[in-house]
Amino acid sequence: MALRTDFGRAIAALLLTCGLAGCGAEPEALPTGTSLFRVHMETAGTGPASGRLLVFAESVQVAEAEQSGGAPVTAVDVNPLAASKVTVAARNVAWLGQHRSVVIDGDDLAFPSRYSNLPQGDYYVQAVLDVNRDYNYRGRSAGDLLSKVVRIHLPMQHPEDLVLDHVVPAKDPWHPGTVSPDIQAALDAARPHTHLVDFQSPLLTGFWGRRIDMRGWVLTPPGYEDGHQSYPTVYYTQGFGGDNAHAVPVLARIYAAMRDGSMPPMIWVALDESSPTGTHEFADSVNNGPWGQALTTELIPSLERDYRMDARASGRFLNGHSSGGWATLWLQTRYPQIFGGTWSTSPDPSDFHDFTGPDLYAPHANVYVRTDGSAWPLVRDHGQVQATFEQFAKLEQVLGPYGGQMASFEWVFSPRGANGRPMPMFNRYTGAVDPAVIRYWRDHYDIAWRLAHEWPALKPDLDGKIHLYVGTADTFYLDGAAHRLKHVLDGLGARSDIRFLPGRSHFDLYVQGDDRQALLKQISWDMYAIARPAASRRTSGP
Repeated sequence: MALRTDFGRAIAALLLTCGLAGCGAEPEALPTGTSLFRVHMETAGTGPASGRLLVFAESVQVAEAEQSGGAPVTAVDVNPLAASKVTVAARNVAWLGQHRSVVIDGDDLAFPSRYSNLPQGDYYVQAVLDVNRDYNYRGRSAGDLLSKVVRIHLPMQHPEDLVLDHVVPAKDPWHPGTVSPDIQAALDAARPHTHLVDFQSPLLTGFWGRRIDMRGWVLTPPGYEDGHQSYPTVYYTQGFGGDNAHAVPVLARIYAAMRDGSMPPMIWVALDESSPTGTHEFADSVNNGPWGQALTTELIPSLERDYRMDARASGRFLNGHSSGGWATLWLQTRYPQIFGGTWSTSPDPSDFHDFTGPDLYAPHANVYVRTDGSAWPLVRDHGQVQATFEQFAKLEQVLGPYGGQMASFEWVFSPRGANGRPMPMFNRYTGAVDPAVIRYWRDHYDIAWRLAHEWPALKPDLDGKIHLYVGTADTFYLDGAAHRLKHVLDGLGARSDIRFLPGRSHFDLYVQGDDRQALLKQISWDMYAIARPAASRRTSGP
């Protein structure tokens, strides 16, 4: 299945228009209309730029109500967890130079509605040129160009001017500058023991035909430099939106916990699973390449040559959350002889009978609407729906074709289409699921389906190695698929440990009292007990 041709023609028209924008000596001609913004670039020291131009608008009343202490509104941005709160319009820009301008029409490509359909009133607006075209994954990141926040009145009587006059700076994750002295001290203490991984993968380089590096960090425990013994190793993966920079504070907290004895001494490898297409989740994919094979046959052997790691399954463990939770669950079930167990938390759907709610295998399956016509929710908070599947998908479509959560799933799970891109799992206009694509998803990436059909061969190396935690109030309804996975494993007579934490959401699963990493401490001791069964656990641990 391909996206509907009317959308394809609209994108083609946008690309044609953007390809001409700013290429001549004169600024782009200004059409007539009431939803037009003229965007200039006046950023000193910045050469010509290209990317996806986004203009955000939010009601002044709503924006000011969210500011504490009457602080001024300095940013207008979307929040995928409340998808319809901010309006965003988009167009591609092939060239924008100093003192030049391009025009964006808020009625051409916008979410949740055209600018001309917004209620009359005052709005804050802000323009962003996403030069890396990765807004869906990273939001505003280093190198992006921003305008100041401008107050306007809708409907507009004339085009509004927005000036891109600020470049988002690169940040040093080791010195974020916005943290407490205690946190900065933890970062400083962990840094000498945290080593960058930048490994060129022959397999991935061969797949892409250009150099592909596997990135991450290796954190060694206190005392590592002074001893000769080997250590159990944890391969840790982050959720959607994570990257090497996001792993730094996590590793600093882990080092502090190992130093005070509330976590056992182990080597932690934080794996960066981000990519231009979203997160590759260390799956072996026809679209992203053989990331699982590259990890298990190239990177891990390389690390075990360079560090004193337990080079055996009983000393290699997996831990990850959300998309990282799916990645670790996949790696454990796909390569059961390599790893001694996974502790996956709030993983993305492991049984596609419940893909955050919708049953992708149902006749005439639709991810936008239920059979009774009601909308499928996707995001909830304290029982209240914050965004529907349709809202989430259509916002992603406006922000760009790469890096979004739905597109990321397709880059991992889908067969490759005739156009060289992953085949869409569902129609972005109607929500209708493509059953041919889903059959491919099932045969290759439905973890529960694979366990059910291959358990006799998998059991000797996998039984007892699956550990999963999810909240009963998971923000993205991921507890549903976990229940189905547990049902399959229980039906097979498999030994597994799948726990549903009452009332916990996607974002507070690890919290116990004042300790925000209590669950991680518990998990680490469970791993250590497998690697070092004779070792006693410190009584002050969780």
